[in-house]
Amino acid sequence: MTYTNATAVAERSARSGPWWREAVVYQVYIRSFADGSGDGIGDIAGLRSRLGYLSDLGVDGIWINPWYRSPMADGGYDVTDYFDIDPVFGTLDGADEFISACHEHGIRVIVDLVPNHTSNQHPWFKEALAAPPGSPARARYWFRPGRGDGGEEPPNDWRSRFEFVGSAWTRVHETDGTPGEWYLHLFTPEQPDLNWGNREVTEEFRSILRFWLGLGVDGFRVDAAPGLAKDPDTSHLGYWDRDEVHEIYRKWRRLIDSHPGEQQFVAEACQIGPDRVANYVRPDELHTAFSIDFLWCEWDAGRLRAVIDNTLSTLGAVGAPATWVLSNHGAVRHVSRYGRTSTGGVDLLLGTRRARAAALLLLALPGCAYIYQGDELGLWQVRSETGDPRDGCRVPLPWSGEQPPFGFSPPDASAACWLGQPSAWSEITAERQTGDQVSMLELYRRALKIRRAHPALGDGSLAWDDGAPPGVLSFTREPGFRCMVNLSAENVQLPLHDWLLPSSALESDLLLPPDSAVWLADGESPTS
Repeated sequence: MTYTNATAVAERSARSGPWWREAVVYQVYIRSFADGSGDGIGDIAGLRSRLGYLSDLGVDGIWINPWYRSPMADGGYDVTDYFDIDPVFGTLDGADEFISACHEHGIRVIVDLVPNHTSNQHPWFKEALAAPPGSPARARYWFRPGRGDGGEEPPNDWRSRFEFVGSAWTRVHETDGTPGEWYLHLFTPEQPDLNWGNREVTEEFRSILRFWLGLGVDGFRVDAAPGLAKDPDTSHLGYWDRDEVHEIYRKWRRLIDSHPGEQQFVAEACQIGPDRVANYVRPDELHTAFSIDFLWCEWDAGRLRAVIDNTLSTLGAVGAPATWVLSNHGAVRHVSRYGRTSTGGVDLLLGTRRARAAALLLLALPGCAYIYQGDELGLWQVRSETGDPRDGCRVPLPWSGEQPPFGFSPPDASAACWLGQPSAWSEITAERQTGDQVSMLELYRRALKIRRAHPALGDGSLAWDDGAPPGVLSFTREPGFRCMVNLSAENVQLPLHDWLLPSSALESDLLLPPDSAVWLADGESPTS
């Protein structure tokens, strides 16, 4: 089914309740989505040229990784100006027009918000380096004297959340050239942490939120949400998931609720567990938060069920929906994760088979789901060319053609892609998969179409079939829907059903093979 703009808007508006409780959102790593200018780097023009593809896919919204002005020391998560677009991606006017074009297609826009730190090239940090210790300019960040003789030791033993960085503190040279104070950076030294106890910081981010809401965005993905509140005088627990952080989000919630519309926050709240994640999505705080435990869960029925149950119960206790995701811009693509063998290699055929089944599981679960760009094409992790292992999941998308850049850049582009693409991707371009009913892309399109049409899917609850064979996840959702995922090594008999909906690898109407999934329905046709 190809969605016209009017059809897309109507179908996306037909469901009851806030859109963010059951949305399917497509994550755009803009540098690698589509290149409109021909410089080998994805941009707003390229993204806009592919809105028809996203509408045909059937997603409700897109989340765009940081597109602000940045030296790009960490993929744009080191921001110098939150009120402007980096020239490599386009212009602010172009972003404004793009947001309007998305809305014409019935697609909402979520932008990445980076509140924990700025770039070390941000005007505030440059001002802080030029100012003396104890100055108001330094009070916006975390500057501290060192320990030991001459302050040669960092203020405490905190380590960066990036293992390759080491200490979370870097010493500066004062204006007279002598070694001086240390500043905190939970990530790279190019990303100094902001002091959220400082009034200027809190007011600046209120202005940032208002600015982008004024441009029409539909929400914000909050980077490193547990990290904003800190106490350098305490132990290693003093910089992550402190109770004080929640007052920041309560104020943000009041601000966004005062704006007309149904805008939302989605939190990146890593390494704290579902019970702590639930604190971030209480009714007066952020709206949703990614289930990182689901992303990293291995291909095992018992472990997956435990993660699903724990996520649904803890978030349900505070009235929040779950937010499921299989891959993102910082994780090994799940085709490769699910294909890992006991010898340490990767079986891409096995990984792809499991990824197809996982897609149906993802889209059948209660709540909302995020699809990372390329998931729908079955892309696998690529060996990094840059030394940053994360770049293996950030390789530019293959759109069409038999050889790189596979339609990523215009035909007359003079520059190569910023990352090289595997020649084997010629077999899985979007063009090649379109219309191929056994392809990953068409599986996603069918599943998303049915998810929108079937009243059982989206927000709500599930009931496990406790009589399912070992190694099989089977659950029902009312009215009349069942999802079965076979993670065992044996074929499984399908129960009686009226309608056979998408299946990831069904070889008959009676048996579900290993590492595959199926949707079944009873009653009236779910797509009528």
